[in-house]
Amino acid sequence: MCAHRGAGKLAPENTLAAFRTALDIGVTTLESDLAVTRDGVLVLSHDPRLNPDLVRDANGRWLAQPGPPIRSLTSEELRRYLTQSLNPASRYAQQWPAQRAVDGERIPTLAELFALARNRRAPSRTPVRLNLETKITPTSGEEVIDPAGFVRLLVTVVQGARLAGRVTVQSFDWRTLLEVRRVAPDIETSCLTIESPNMNTVQADATGASPWHAGLRLPEHGSLPRLAKAAGCGVWSPLWRNVTPALVAEAHALGLKVLPWTVNETADMAALIEARVDGIITDYPDRLRELMRSRNMAPP
Repeated sequence: MCAHRGAGKLAPENTLAAFRTALDIGVTTLESDLAVTRDGVLVLSHDPRLNPDLVRDANGRWLAQPGPPIRSLTSEELRRYLTQSLNPASRYAQQWPAQRAVDGERIPTLAELFALARNRRAPSRTPVRLNLETKITPTSGEEVIDPAGFVRLLVTVVQGARLAGRVTVQSFDWRTLLEVRRVAPDIETSCLTIESPNMNTVQADATGASPWHAGLRLPEHGSLPRLAKAAGCGVWSPLWRNVTPALVAEAHALGLKVLPWTVNETADMAALIEARVDGIITDYPDRLRELMRSRNMAPP
């Protein structure tokens, strides 16, 4: 049971409040997104720029437009912004009416998340894991640190905290995943994919390969599970709508775990459990926990 951006639709997403909420529910894994500040500090943010749907300035005023890139701010400058609620005037806020505001929340560092999770355990008494996404795209340009630099900072922090055995690095941009496999093969990687009308990381460009897949070509491998295996991933993490029982079975035969995202409706959670996925990433871990209880499922 993996909590997306903490319990990101119950408390302000990617804040310590959201991660505390998820831990209190009893999740096994915390999922978060990573960005890098100008002074090389890893912080938790889905967006490369400050998002006006989520962020207020130091005076408590909502940003009128997307703010500066996180990469252009020092960690001290970033701490001046507040992320304690959703902007009620935004369409984004209307999608998530269950989220409660929490005063004083700011964009946390990865080190702060590690400190929160270090001694926490899941209901099965196993240490809570961390699923960390490198937020980078093939066209990020200078707004985001380069893939090798991103991985170098991340591996340094993870190994310095002695948490390599509890961390999975995930990404749609597989360049960072191949780099993790090269420099820190003891850290698990998860290949993210999506096939939808609004975003498709699987579709090939004029070269015959998807720009998201670090040069790997789907036709040469025959299926997404086989492509993820070729990338060295231990986990394939597709959009939940793209999952079929046959793909789950194929992934398992290859030794891959399947972790679909973001599954928020109870009926969809139940269908994926029936398809024998290995876990579920959700914005509503409380719903998944209740479903598991109703089925007398032991905590994972």
